[in-house]
Parts: sequence; structure tokens; C-alpha cells
Amino acid sequence: MSDETFLVVGLGNPGKQYAGNRHNVGFQVADLLAERVGAKFGRHARAPKAEVAEGRVRPGGPKLVLVKPLTFMNLSGPPVAALAGFYKIPPERIIAVHDELDVPFTSLRIKIGGGEGGHNGLRSMSQSLGTKDYVRVRFGIGRPPGRQDAADFVLSDFSSVERKELPYFVDRTADIVEAVADNGVEWAQNTYHAA
Repeated sequence: MSDETFLVVGLGNPGKQYAGNRHNVGFQVADLLAERVGAKFGRHARAPKAEVAEGRVRPGGPKLVLVKPLTFMNLSGPPVAALAGFYKIPPERIIAVHDELDVPFTSLRIKIGGGEGGHNGLRSMSQSLGTKDYVRVRFGIGRPPGRQDAADFVLSDFSSVERKELPYFVDRTADIVEAVADNGVEWAQNTYHAA
């Protein structure tokens, strides 16, 4: 039985009006992972402004503590830091799943640390954790078309064409999170960046 626990943070905004937004893909991945591990999201005493679900990647495998902050994106950090402290999870076992403007749609990337690229959820996490050295699973959404403002773009829904491919890439992102927990970042990079 693995005693390793990973804090998996799906970044998004709460509320039905944001559910289909590009900015909410982290929530979609967290929901799928909860389904896979047979867990339901509920409130946690240490982080009342977040929904939390727990389960194992596989029987005897690493434990995942799945988190959906219910603050808005730019305040995601405090509940994440509270849960990391409660579960005693170091930064290298914190995995943030988020949308990424600098990666084309259908591309998925994994990295540790680095800048936030203007992503307010990552900025809040880095500030609250006191470090940028956590794992990021970056779901490419590409750049906005024409002169559309990036903030408007991330808060718009995926296009009808993108929605046809979205379930496959949400599923693949969930695979990546499990691979990071099970086999490490380098293995996951070698496996999924080459694909």
C-alpha cells in the first residue's frame, strides 16, 4: 500500500455560468478523477471554501486528495495551502490542473515550477504556498482569435468543434495526473509529451 498522498487541484470558477468555460477545464478533470476513484466531492472542515474528494489511483496505489476551490480563480491559493498543511503534502506532490493559453488546444504539457503566465489561479497558489515548485498539468486552450481579449477568451465556452474533442483530452489529462502520482513527473513527461 502506497503511503504517498498527492493534492490534485482542479482550477476553475464556481457556478453553473462558468461550467463550460475554457478556464474551468481543471474542474472537469477533477470531476472525472473523482468518478474514477469512486469518490464524491464534499466540504472539508479545514478548507470550507473548497470541495474535496479522496481516493486511490488503484488498489494499494497513491492516494489522491482532489480539490476544487470554490473561491474565484484569483483566490484559489488559501484553501489549497490549508489542505496541503492539513495533509502534510509537500509542494512536489501538489498537482495543479489548469488551462494554458501558451499551449495549443489538444496539447497537454507537464512541468514543475516556473512562471504563472498571467494565470491568476496559479499566482494565488504560488503566493499562498510560498513556492512555485509544484507540478502543473497544463491543458492547452490556445490563444484567442483575432483581437479578442485573453480574459474574455478564457471565460468563454469551448467552441462546438472543440467540444467534440474535449472529452478525449479531459480523459487524457486525468491519465496524466494518475501517471504523475504513480510513476513520477519525468516518466509522465516522457510518455505524454512524445504522444
